Amino acid sequence: MPTAIKIENVSKQYRLGVISTGTLSHDLNRWWTTSVLRREDPYLKIGETNDRASKGYSEYVWALKDINMEIEQGDVVGIIGKNGAGKSTLLKLLSRVTKPTTGTIKYKGRIASLLEVGTGFHPEMTGRENIYMNGAIMGMSRAEINRKLDEIVDFSGCERYIDTPVKRYSSGMTVRLGFAIAAHLDPEILVVDEVLAVGDAEFQKKAIGKMQDVSKGEGRTVLFVSHNMTAVRNLCKTGYVLKNGMINFHGSINDVVERYLAEQKDRSEVSLKSILDRKGNGAIRMSDIKFIDKDGVSKDYFNIGESVLIKIKIDTTKRFDNSNTSRLDIGINNLYGERVTWLSTYLYSDKIDLKNDYISFYIPKLMLNEGIYNVNLCSIVDGELADWISNVSKLQIEYNDYYKSGRLIPPNQGYYITDFQINI
Repeated sequence: MPTAIKIENVSKQYRLGVISTGTLSHDLNRWWTTSVLRREDPYLKIGETNDRASKGYSEYVWALKDINMEIEQGDVVGIIGKNGAGKSTLLKLLSRVTKPTTGTIKYKGRIASLLEVGTGFHPEMTGRENIYMNGAIMGMSRAEINRKLDEIVDFSGCERYIDTPVKRYSSGMTVRLGFAIAAHLDPEILVVDEVLAVGDAEFQKKAIGKMQDVSKGEGRTVLFVSHNMTAVRNLCKTGYVLKNGMINFHGSINDVVERYLAEQKDRSEVSLKSILDRKGNGAIRMSDIKFIDKDGVSKDYFNIGESVLIKIKIDTTKRFDNSNTSRLDIGINNLYGERVTWLSTYLYSDKIDLKNDYISFYIPKLMLNEGIYNVNLCSIVDGELADWISNVSKLQIEYNDYYKSGRLIPPNQGYYITDFQINI
Protein backbone atom coordinates (compact mmCIF):
# COMPACT_ATOMS: atom_id res chain seq x y z
CA MET A 1 0.00 0.00 0.00
CA PRO A 2 1.24 3.55 -0.73
CA THR A 3 2.21 5.79 2.18
CA ALA A 4 -0.51 8.27 3.19
CA ILE A 5 1.37 10.10 5.98
CA LYS A 6 5.10 10.28 6.66
CA ILE A 7 6.34 12.10 9.76
CA GLU A 8 10.11 12.52 10.09
CA ASN A 9 11.86 13.78 13.23
CA VAL A 10 8.99 16.10 14.15
CA SER A 11 9.22 18.11 17.37
CA LYS A 12 7.09 20.92 18.75
CA GLN A 13 8.36 23.33 21.38
CA TYR A 14 6.41 25.90 23.34
CA ARG A 15 7.53 28.67 25.62
CA LEU A 16 5.37 28.69 28.73
CA GLY A 17 3.29 31.72 29.55
CA VAL A 18 3.87 33.70 26.36
CA ILE A 19 2.96 33.80 22.70
CA SER A 20 5.70 33.75 20.08
CA THR A 21 9.32 34.11 21.23
CA GLY A 22 8.36 36.35 24.12
CA THR A 23 11.17 38.89 24.59
CA LEU A 24 13.15 41.25 22.40
CA SER A 25 16.46 39.81 23.65
CA HIS A 26 15.40 36.30 22.57
CA ASP A 27 14.24 37.59 19.19
CA LEU A 28 17.54 39.40 18.58
CA ASN A 29 19.60 36.42 19.74
CA ARG A 30 17.62 34.06 17.51
CA TRP A 31 17.95 36.43 14.50
CA TRP A 32 21.70 36.94 15.05
CA THR A 33 22.42 33.21 15.48
CA THR A 34 20.28 31.91 12.62
CA SER A 35 20.42 34.74 10.06
CA VAL A 36 23.89 36.21 10.56
CA LEU A 37 25.98 33.36 11.99
CA ARG A 38 24.00 30.70 10.07
CA ARG A 39 23.89 28.39 13.08
CA GLU A 40 21.12 26.29 14.61
CA ASP A 41 18.40 28.08 16.56
CA PRO A 42 19.76 28.22 20.14
CA TYR A 43 16.33 27.88 21.73
CA LEU A 44 15.63 24.54 20.10
CA LYS A 45 18.19 22.99 22.42
CA ILE A 46 16.43 24.25 25.52
CA GLY A 47 13.44 22.55 27.05
CA GLU A 48 12.03 19.79 29.18
CA THR A 49 9.64 17.00 28.39
CA ASN A 50 6.00 17.90 28.86
CA ASP A 51 5.27 16.16 32.16
CA ARG A 52 2.41 17.98 33.88
CA ALA A 53 2.80 15.97 37.06
CA SER A 54 6.25 17.33 37.91
CA LYS A 55 7.61 20.81 38.47
CA GLY A 56 9.78 22.11 35.65
CA TYR A 57 12.74 24.47 35.71
CA SER A 58 12.85 25.56 32.08
CA GLU A 59 10.45 28.04 30.50
CA TYR A 60 10.54 25.90 27.34
CA VAL A 61 8.82 22.54 26.99
CA TRP A 62 8.77 19.95 24.22
CA ALA A 63 5.13 19.11 23.58
CA LEU A 64 6.44 16.59 21.03
CA LYS A 65 9.97 15.29 20.62
CA ASP A 66 11.47 13.29 17.72
CA ILE A 67 8.25 11.80 16.37
CA ASN A 68 8.63 9.40 13.43
CA MET A 69 5.62 7.70 11.86
CA GLU A 70 4.80 6.12 8.51
CA ILE A 71 1.12 5.40 7.96
CA GLU A 72 -0.11 3.52 4.91
CA GLN A 73 -3.19 4.41 2.92
CA GLY A 74 -6.30 2.76 4.38
CA ASP A 75 -4.78 2.26 7.84
CA VAL A 76 -6.89 3.04 10.92
CA VAL A 77 -4.42 4.17 13.55
CA GLY A 78 -5.18 4.73 17.23
CA ILE A 79 -3.13 7.24 19.20
CA ILE A 80 -3.46 6.84 22.96
CA GLY A 81 -1.77 8.20 26.06
CA LYS A 82 -2.46 10.11 29.25
CA ASN A 83 -3.54 13.76 29.25
CA GLY A 84 -0.57 15.92 28.25
CA ALA A 85 1.14 13.13 26.29
CA GLY A 86 1.03 15.16 23.06
CA LYS A 87 -1.83 13.46 21.20
CA SER A 88 -3.81 16.58 20.35
CA THR A 89 -0.64 18.51 19.49
CA LEU A 90 0.28 15.82 16.97
CA LEU A 91 -3.15 15.97 15.35
CA LYS A 92 -2.97 19.77 15.17
CA LEU A 93 0.35 19.48 13.36
CA LEU A 94 -1.16 16.99 10.91
CA SER A 95 -4.15 19.27 10.38
CA ARG A 96 -1.88 22.29 9.81
CA VAL A 97 -3.40 24.22 12.70
CA THR A 98 0.18 24.85 13.80
CA LYS A 99 3.63 24.12 12.37
CA PRO A 100 6.30 21.80 13.77
CA THR A 101 9.37 23.38 15.34
CA THR A 102 11.58 20.83 13.63
CA GLY A 103 11.04 17.99 11.17
CA THR A 104 8.77 17.43 8.20
CA ILE A 105 5.27 16.05 7.63
CA LYS A 106 4.35 14.68 4.21
CA TYR A 107 0.92 13.41 3.29
CA LYS A 108 -1.00 12.41 0.21
CA GLY A 109 -4.54 13.71 -0.27
CA ARG A 110 -6.96 16.00 1.51
CA ILE A 111 -7.19 16.00 5.31
CA ALA A 112 -10.45 16.53 7.21
CA SER A 113 -10.13 17.14 10.96
CA LEU A 114 -12.42 17.06 13.93
CA LEU A 115 -10.24 18.27 16.78
CA GLU A 116 -12.43 20.15 19.23
CA VAL A 117 -16.10 21.01 19.61
CA GLY A 118 -16.85 23.81 17.16
CA THR A 119 -13.49 23.74 15.37
CA GLY A 120 -13.83 25.30 11.92
CA PHE A 121 -17.36 26.60 12.53
CA HIS A 122 -18.37 30.24 12.37
CA PRO A 123 -20.92 30.73 15.18
CA GLU A 124 -22.92 33.39 13.34
CA MET A 125 -23.36 31.24 10.23
CA THR A 126 -26.03 28.57 9.91
CA GLY A 127 -25.27 24.87 9.81
CA ARG A 128 -25.88 24.83 6.06
CA GLU A 129 -23.53 27.78 5.48
CA ASN A 130 -20.83 26.12 7.59
CA ILE A 131 -21.10 22.97 5.47
CA TYR A 132 -20.39 24.99 2.33
CA MET A 133 -17.60 26.93 4.03
CA ASN A 134 -15.84 23.79 5.27
CA GLY A 135 -16.19 22.15 1.87
CA ALA A 136 -14.67 25.20 0.17
CA ILE A 137 -11.75 25.17 2.62
CA MET A 138 -11.10 21.55 1.62
CA GLY A 139 -11.04 22.58 -2.04
CA MET A 140 -14.39 21.13 -3.06
CA SER A 141 -16.62 22.78 -5.63
CA ARG A 142 -20.17 23.85 -4.86
CA ALA A 143 -21.50 21.07 -7.08
CA GLU A 144 -19.52 18.47 -5.11
CA ILE A 145 -20.89 19.81 -1.83
CA ASN A 146 -24.44 19.87 -3.20
CA ARG A 147 -24.20 16.15 -3.99
CA LYS A 148 -23.21 15.40 -0.38
CA LEU A 149 -25.46 17.93 1.38
CA ASP A 150 -28.51 15.73 2.03
CA GLU A 151 -26.32 12.86 3.24
CA ILE A 152 -24.46 15.15 5.65
CA VAL A 153 -27.65 16.65 7.08
CA ASP A 154 -29.28 13.23 7.48
CA PHE A 155 -26.23 11.71 9.20
CA SER A 156 -25.91 14.64 11.63
CA GLY A 157 -29.54 14.46 12.71
CA CYS A 158 -29.68 18.27 12.74
CA GLU A 159 -32.12 18.76 9.85
CA ARG A 160 -34.54 20.81 11.91
CA TYR A 161 -31.80 23.26 12.89
CA ILE A 162 -29.72 23.27 9.71
CA ASP A 163 -30.71 26.89 8.92
CA THR A 164 -30.15 28.06 12.50
CA PRO A 165 -26.88 29.82 13.51
CA VAL A 166 -24.41 27.33 14.95
CA LYS A 167 -23.99 29.45 18.10
CA ARG A 168 -27.43 28.17 19.15
CA TYR A 169 -26.42 24.50 18.82
CA SER A 170 -25.68 22.33 21.81
CA SER A 171 -22.19 20.82 22.06
CA GLY A 172 -23.63 17.45 20.99
CA MET A 173 -25.28 18.92 17.90
CA THR A 174 -22.07 20.76 17.00
CA VAL A 175 -20.06 17.54 17.21
CA ARG A 176 -22.61 15.62 15.15
CA LEU A 177 -22.56 18.19 12.38
CA GLY A 178 -18.78 18.57 12.51
CA PHE A 179 -18.21 14.84 12.21
CA ALA A 180 -20.77 14.50 9.43
CA ILE A 181 -18.98 17.21 7.44
CA ALA A 182 -15.52 15.74 8.04
CA ALA A 183 -16.57 12.20 7.13
CA HIS A 184 -18.68 12.96 4.06
CA LEU A 185 -16.63 15.57 2.18
CA ASP A 186 -14.42 12.90 0.60
CA PRO A 187 -11.19 13.37 2.57
CA GLU A 188 -8.36 10.94 1.87
CA ILE A 189 -7.27 11.31 5.51
CA LEU A 190 -9.68 11.69 8.45
CA VAL A 191 -8.28 12.95 11.76
CA VAL A 192 -10.57 12.58 14.80
CA ASP A 193 -9.73 13.71 18.33
CA GLU A 194 -11.58 12.77 21.55
CA VAL A 195 -14.68 14.72 20.57
CA LEU A 196 -17.03 11.80 20.00
CA ALA A 197 -17.31 11.49 23.78
CA VAL A 198 -19.57 14.55 23.69
CA GLY A 199 -22.12 12.79 21.47
CA ASP A 200 -24.70 10.33 22.75
CA ALA A 201 -24.20 6.57 22.58
CA GLU A 202 -26.28 6.17 19.43
CA PHE A 203 -24.20 8.74 17.58
CA GLN A 204 -20.92 7.29 18.87
CA LYS A 205 -21.90 3.91 17.46
CA LYS A 206 -22.91 5.46 14.13
CA ALA A 207 -19.71 7.53 13.95
CA ILE A 208 -17.47 4.52 14.61
CA GLY A 209 -19.39 2.58 11.96
CA LYS A 210 -18.85 5.42 9.49
CA MET A 211 -15.11 5.50 10.22
CA GLN A 212 -14.94 1.75 9.61
CA ASP A 213 -16.76 2.20 6.28
CA VAL A 214 -14.44 5.05 5.30
CA SER A 215 -11.33 2.97 5.99
CA LYS A 216 -12.44 -0.47 4.75
CA GLY A 217 -14.86 0.31 1.97
CA GLU A 218 -13.31 3.49 0.61
CA GLY A 219 -9.66 2.87 1.45
CA ARG A 220 -9.16 6.10 3.36
CA THR A 221 -6.82 6.70 6.25
CA VAL A 222 -8.14 7.40 9.76
CA LEU A 223 -6.22 8.69 12.80
CA PHE A 224 -8.24 8.29 15.98
CA VAL A 225 -7.46 9.65 19.44
CA SER A 226 -9.53 8.35 22.37
CA HIS A 227 -9.33 7.35 26.02
CA ASN A 228 -12.00 4.72 25.41
CA MET A 229 -10.00 1.53 24.93
CA THR A 230 -13.06 -0.39 23.75
CA ALA A 231 -13.64 2.06 20.89
CA VAL A 232 -9.94 2.04 19.99
CA ARG A 233 -9.83 -1.75 19.86
CA ASN A 234 -13.02 -2.00 17.79
CA LEU A 235 -11.93 0.58 15.24
CA CYS A 236 -8.15 0.53 14.86
CA LYS A 237 -5.67 -1.93 13.39
CA THR A 238 -2.42 -0.43 14.69
CA GLY A 239 -1.59 2.23 17.23
CA TYR A 240 0.92 4.39 19.06
CA VAL A 241 1.33 5.09 22.76
CA LEU A 242 2.59 8.62 23.46
CA LYS A 243 4.24 9.52 26.74
CA ASN A 244 5.65 12.95 27.64
CA GLY A 245 5.60 13.98 23.97
CA MET A 246 7.49 10.94 22.69
CA ILE A 247 6.50 7.62 21.13
CA ASN A 248 6.58 5.06 23.91
CA PHE A 249 5.36 2.07 21.90
CA HIS A 250 4.09 1.16 18.42
CA GLY A 251 2.47 -2.06 17.22
CA SER A 252 -0.82 -3.87 16.66
CA ILE A 253 -3.74 -2.28 18.46
CA ASN A 254 -4.08 -5.14 20.95
CA ASP A 255 -0.41 -4.90 21.88
CA VAL A 256 -0.67 -1.11 22.12
CA VAL A 257 -3.67 -1.23 24.43
CA GLU A 258 -2.05 -3.87 26.63
CA ARG A 259 1.12 -1.77 26.83
CA TYR A 260 -0.92 1.30 27.76
CA LEU A 261 -2.77 -0.65 30.47
CA ALA A 262 0.57 -1.85 31.82
CA GLU A 263 1.71 1.79 31.98
CA GLN A 264 -1.34 2.53 34.12
CA LYS A 265 -0.34 -0.11 36.67
CA ASP A 266 1.48 2.44 38.80
CA ARG A 267 -1.75 4.42 39.04
CA SER A 268 -3.91 1.45 39.98
CA GLU A 269 -1.55 -0.04 42.58
CA VAL A 270 -1.57 2.77 45.11
CA SER A 271 0.94 2.63 47.97
CA LEU A 272 -0.85 3.91 51.05
CA LYS A 273 2.11 3.74 53.42
CA SER A 274 3.36 7.20 52.52
CA ILE A 275 -0.03 8.90 52.98
CA LEU A 276 0.12 11.06 56.10
CA ASP A 277 -3.33 12.61 55.84
CA ARG A 278 -5.16 9.84 57.69
CA LYS A 279 -6.99 9.36 60.98
CA GLY A 280 -7.28 6.51 63.50
CA ASN A 281 -5.50 4.83 66.39
CA GLY A 282 -3.42 2.54 64.16
CA ALA A 283 -4.79 -0.79 65.39
CA ILE A 284 -4.60 -1.79 61.75
CA ARG A 285 -3.19 0.12 58.77
CA MET A 286 -4.12 -0.19 55.10
CA SER A 287 -0.89 -0.11 53.09
CA ASP A 288 -1.81 -0.94 49.45
CA ILE A 289 -4.82 -1.12 47.16
CA LYS A 290 -5.17 -2.71 43.71
CA PHE A 291 -8.02 -2.82 41.18
CA ILE A 292 -7.75 -6.01 39.11
CA ASP A 293 -9.78 -7.05 36.05
CA LYS A 294 -10.88 -10.55 35.00
CA ASP A 295 -7.53 -11.11 33.23
CA GLY A 296 -5.54 -10.30 36.37
CA VAL A 297 -4.43 -6.89 35.06
CA SER A 298 -4.20 -4.00 37.52
CA LYS A 299 -5.80 -0.82 36.19
CA ASP A 300 -7.91 2.11 37.29
CA TYR A 301 -10.65 2.14 34.67
CA PHE A 302 -13.31 -0.43 33.83
CA ASN A 303 -16.29 -0.82 31.53
CA ILE A 304 -19.86 -0.74 32.81
CA GLY A 305 -20.71 -4.23 34.10
CA GLU A 306 -17.10 -5.46 34.15
CA SER A 307 -15.90 -7.61 37.04
CA VAL A 308 -13.51 -5.98 39.52
CA LEU A 309 -11.35 -7.42 42.29
CA ILE A 310 -10.36 -4.79 44.88
CA LYS A 311 -7.37 -6.09 46.83
CA ILE A 312 -6.26 -4.24 49.98
CA LYS A 313 -3.12 -5.01 51.96
CA ILE A 314 -3.49 -4.82 55.75
CA ASP A 315 -0.74 -4.26 58.32
CA THR A 316 -1.94 -5.56 61.72
CA THR A 317 -0.98 -5.07 65.40
CA LYS A 318 -1.54 -7.06 68.62
CA ARG A 319 -4.44 -4.76 69.38
CA PHE A 320 -6.17 -6.05 66.27
CA ASP A 321 -5.26 -9.66 67.06
CA ASN A 322 -6.87 -9.35 70.51
CA SER A 323 -9.94 -7.43 69.33
CA ASN A 324 -13.54 -8.68 69.45
CA THR A 325 -14.88 -6.83 66.43
CA SER A 326 -13.33 -5.29 63.36
CA ARG A 327 -14.35 -4.23 59.89
CA LEU A 328 -13.05 -2.63 56.71
CA ASP A 329 -15.19 -0.33 54.53
CA ILE A 330 -14.78 0.90 50.95
CA GLY A 331 -16.72 4.02 50.07
CA ILE A 332 -17.06 5.06 46.43
CA ASN A 333 -18.05 8.71 45.93
CA ASN A 334 -18.70 10.88 42.92
CA LEU A 335 -16.48 13.88 42.26
CA TYR A 336 -18.82 16.04 44.32
CA GLY A 337 -18.15 13.89 47.38
CA GLU A 338 -21.59 12.21 47.36
CA ARG A 339 -21.64 8.55 48.34
CA VAL A 340 -22.48 6.31 45.40
CA THR A 341 -22.03 2.86 46.94
CA TRP A 342 -20.50 1.16 49.99
CA LEU A 343 -18.78 -2.17 50.51
CA SER A 344 -17.96 -3.53 53.97
CA THR A 345 -16.80 -6.72 55.66
CA TYR A 346 -19.36 -5.85 58.37
CA LEU A 347 -22.15 -7.08 56.09
CA TYR A 348 -20.72 -10.63 56.27
CA SER A 349 -19.09 -10.97 59.72
CA ASP A 350 -18.31 -9.18 62.98
CA LYS A 351 -14.56 -9.56 62.61
CA ILE A 352 -12.14 -9.41 59.69
CA ASP A 353 -10.92 -12.94 58.99
CA LEU A 354 -7.33 -12.52 57.80
CA LYS A 355 -5.78 -15.66 56.33
CA ASN A 356 -2.99 -13.55 54.87
CA ASP A 357 -2.18 -9.85 54.71
CA TYR A 358 -4.85 -9.08 52.09
CA ILE A 359 -8.59 -8.56 52.03
CA SER A 360 -10.28 -8.90 48.64
CA PHE A 361 -13.66 -7.50 47.60
CA TYR A 362 -14.95 -9.18 44.43
CA ILE A 363 -17.58 -7.35 42.36
CA PRO A 364 -18.99 -9.62 39.60
CA LYS A 365 -20.50 -6.63 37.79
CA LEU A 366 -19.50 -3.07 38.60
CA MET A 367 -22.80 -1.38 37.75
CA LEU A 368 -21.72 2.26 37.87
CA ASN A 369 -22.60 4.76 35.18
CA GLU A 370 -19.87 6.33 33.05
CA GLY A 371 -17.70 8.77 35.00
CA ILE A 372 -14.85 9.18 37.48
CA TYR A 373 -15.25 8.17 41.12
CA ASN A 374 -13.16 8.64 44.27
CA VAL A 375 -12.36 5.71 46.56
CA ASN A 376 -12.25 6.09 50.38
CA LEU A 377 -11.05 3.49 52.88
CA CYS A 378 -12.00 3.09 56.54
CA SER A 379 -11.22 0.47 59.19
CA ILE A 380 -12.80 0.16 62.66
CA VAL A 381 -11.56 -2.06 65.52
CA ASP A 382 -13.68 -2.61 68.66
CA GLY A 383 -15.88 0.31 67.73
CA GLU A 384 -12.98 2.77 67.41
CA LEU A 385 -11.62 4.30 64.23
CA ALA A 386 -8.38 2.47 63.35
CA ASP A 387 -7.53 3.93 59.94
CA TRP A 388 -9.31 6.32 57.59
CA ILE A 389 -8.04 7.68 54.25
CA SER A 390 -10.05 9.71 51.77
CA ASN A 391 -9.58 9.82 47.99
CA VAL A 392 -6.92 7.10 47.93
CA SER A 393 -7.52 6.50 44.23
CA LYS A 394 -9.71 7.45 41.30
CA LEU A 395 -11.77 4.84 39.50
CA GLN A 396 -12.86 5.60 35.94
CA ILE A 397 -15.90 3.85 34.44
CA GLU A 398 -16.20 3.87 30.65
CA TYR A 399 -19.29 3.44 28.48
CA ASN A 400 -19.51 0.08 26.70
CA ASP A 401 -23.17 -0.23 25.60
CA TYR A 402 -24.08 -2.55 28.48
CA TYR A 403 -27.71 -2.94 27.38
CA LYS A 404 -26.69 -3.65 23.75
CA SER A 405 -29.08 -0.94 22.55
CA GLY A 406 -26.64 1.77 21.49
CA ARG A 407 -28.21 4.14 24.02
CA LEU A 408 -26.49 5.96 26.85
CA ILE A 409 -27.87 6.45 30.35
CA PRO A 410 -27.90 10.25 30.94
CA PRO A 411 -25.61 11.36 33.80
CA ASN A 412 -28.52 13.09 35.55
CA GLN A 413 -30.35 9.77 35.87
CA GLY A 414 -28.13 8.47 38.63
CA TYR A 415 -24.78 6.81 39.16
CA TYR A 416 -25.81 3.23 39.82
CA ILE A 417 -27.09 1.11 36.94
CA THR A 418 -29.76 -1.58 37.32
CA ASP A 419 -29.39 -4.85 35.45
CA PHE A 420 -32.90 -5.40 34.14
CA GLN A 421 -34.94 -6.75 31.22
CA ILE A 422 -38.30 -5.82 29.75
CA ASN A 423 -40.86 -8.59 29.30
CA ILE A 424 -43.97 -7.87 27.29
